[in-house]
Amino acid sequence: MRIATWNVNSAKQRLPRLLPWLEQRRPDVVCLQETKLSEAAFAEAVGEPCAELGYAYATSGQEQWNGVALLSRVGLADVERGFAGMPGFPEAEARAISATCAGVRVHSLYVPNGRVPDSDHYHYKLDWLKALREVVAAGPAEVALCGDINIAPTDQDVFDPEAYAGHTHVTAPERAALQGLIDVGLVDVVREHWPDQDRVFSYWDYRAGMFHKDLGMRIDLILAGRPVAERVRAAWVDRAARKGKGPSDHAPVIVDLDEAPDGDIGPVVPPASAPAPVRGTTRLPQSKD
Repeated sequence: MRIATWNVNSAKQRLPRLLPWLEQRRPDVVCLQETKLSEAAFAEAVGEPCAELGYAYATSGQEQWNGVALLSRVGLADVERGFAGMPGFPEAEARAISATCAGVRVHSLYVPNGRVPDSDHYHYKLDWLKALREVVAAGPAEVALCGDINIAPTDQDVFDPEAYAGHTHVTAPERAALQGLIDVGLVDVVREHWPDQDRVFSYWDYRAGMFHKDLGMRIDLILAGRPVAERVRAAWVDRAARKGKGPSDHAPVIVDLDEAPDGDIGPVVPPASAPAPVRGTTRLPQSKD
């Protein structure tokens, strides 16, 4: 079974890229984030053409903001929008949906960004992850949390730790919250599969040529329970989907269970050709003087 997760940054805008990608990669289960569509609008614009490709779908949506969805060719049972105890800001947002697909409880997650360290949104992010941890701890073990987690697990997962100093996504409390999920029995399957590989990124800012310079970070994760992680035969970032006209700022992450149709083809496909930057020489586009 092939599981993929992709923050598409507007499902309607990305549809001309999503549909050919589905036909090319043929994932069995797809977790989408930042669909930016109401449930009715998703059904009309995205769900119907995906159904023609053989996918059942379920979505939790809002107009213009957030939004998550699941596409599946292997079953979509017991759909749940949100999760028990999920906090809001102040109202509940469309950031989580789960279902059972071929015996695996799959969650599509769009974790709050956090915006600025120690802001209200930052504490909302930590509370959101704490509530998610309680859900995961209750089982089942056959689970996969997939999505834009908005945390780079370690300094290895950003192009330059110095560039991110003082920003969200890399702070100690965020990484501790992510570790809390791992501590209840989850595995970061891409990192476990490629433990020593640097420059495995899934997100590159649109600004300042960050993608072409390969100045990215790995914040799109698949965290699997041990019974699922033991089935992994390939785990990789589909960097090709970030190329070309009108891309999302994220690339899909793909994990193959039991068999790997494309082989164990590497952590990033295709690998970046840009040289690694000299540490301390690059600033983030959002950095202020």
